[in-house]
Amino acid sequence: MNAYLLLSIAIISEVFGSSMLKASEGFRKLLPSIGVVAGLGVAFYSLSLSLQNIPLGTAYAIWSGAGTALTATVGIVVYKESINVKKVLGLLLVIAGVAVMKLATDGAH
Repeated sequence: MNAYLLLSIAIISEVFGSSMLKASEGFRKLLPSIGVVAGLGVAFYSLSLSLQNIPLGTAYAIWSGAGTALTATVGIVVYKESINVKKVLGLLLVIAGVAVMKLATDGAH
């Protein structure tokens, strides 16, 4: 399977698992708690497979950066967390960093 597809699965699974952390209410709700374990389990497994073809630093930067940006977006959209110019700027900087890491990897071969 394509390494970047596996990395995408890892990112989406991590965002799901992290989002379920909030819904689990400190692991007091069963189904969201199961979602945390399943989401993060799939995330780490997929990330480990992607590392067979993507350098560790690049994969982790993309995984954590994209995960951060998407999780913050879920917080804003689903959990109605506040948003302001500073948060938007921070998210844009995270996304820019992820893009630079990807470009650096493409040129490193």
